[in-house]
Amino acid sequence: MKLHNTINGEELKEKIQRSAELRTTISFYKYAKIGNPQVFRDHIYLHFNDVGVLGRIYVAGEGINAQISVPSDQLGAFTSHLNDITFLENVRLNYAVEDDGKSFFKLAIKVKDKIVADGLEDDIFDITTPADYLDVEAFNKLTENPETVIVDMRNHYESEVGHFEGAWCPDVDTFREQLPVVVEELQDKKDKPVVMYCTGGIRCEKASAYMKYNGFENVYHLEGGIIKYSRDAKEKGLDNKFIGKNFVFDERLHERITDDVIANCHQCGEPFDDHINCKNKACNLLFIQCPSCAEKYSECCSEECQSIAALPEEEQRALRKGKDKGVRIFSKGRFKQNVTKQG
Repeated sequence: MKLHNTINGEELKEKIQRSAELRTTISFYKYAKIGNPQVFRDHIYLHFNDVGVLGRIYVAGEGINAQISVPSDQLGAFTSHLNDITFLENVRLNYAVEDDGKSFFKLAIKVKDKIVADGLEDDIFDITTPADYLDVEAFNKLTENPETVIVDMRNHYESEVGHFEGAWCPDVDTFREQLPVVVEELQDKKDKPVVMYCTGGIRCEKASAYMKYNGFENVYHLEGGIIKYSRDAKEKGLDNKFIGKNFVFDERLHERITDDVIANCHQCGEPFDDHINCKNKACNLLFIQCPSCAEKYSECCSEECQSIAALPEEEQRALRKGKDKGVRIFSKGRFKQNVTKQG
């Protein structure tokens, strides 16, 4: 049996979009010592593929990081597989806040150097001893203290569309870039409570351990991140201090937490908070585009990309042959992107 997908991604995406199957979007992670990540990867692929799991999973010597969707009628079988793995028994599962079941279209399990790239040398600090968790009640109480420093441990394009009230949102593109920035900027605040949060908890858990390593004793992180916080606040009837959207790394791109729109279209400046990837596949820029600009530019980031995207697919394929598009993200004021600015 081949332990990887062999079907064209576009075909799989169309299949999922047409499917009426009920699926549940889940994320989970666990920092743990995995002796042979490749063997572990192949083991879970067999079991997850068997119950119809789709999604993106990273496995490394430091643990597992998963964003997946599971057929709703197979949730019991899926959790049984997890519980059969010693370090994943009763692992916390974060269920999506908004979920149409179309979040993923294939199963990809990859072995990585780390489940969260941090740019740090291995073993300089113990990631299995993070700072204390905060549940929704404790988070709300501690963040009401004016002395508390709230740190968003996500990238700028995530916090741009939604963040906690009063949070410091570092202007960075990656987690590895953010870690030294946070430590340096908060050097004079080691005597104050520092509360860290991220999407599902994985980044701020590692960051909190790194902060402890750097001498921060009064540091905390939000258990289960924004996803668990939002669900728990709603279920318990508590104030939700998060405003806007929660950015997610799947086909949905976001979960609506509140009706507040705190971002703007990157082309015309009108209030809007939906991300889109430029339709020119050679560009694929991630940016915010309102409906008017989407119509005007045919869902492209610029007139140049609009012209390329209008070409026959064969010509487009020839133009991008041999070119690595990489990951391109609109960063107004930080990097000069080829984005047409109107207004």
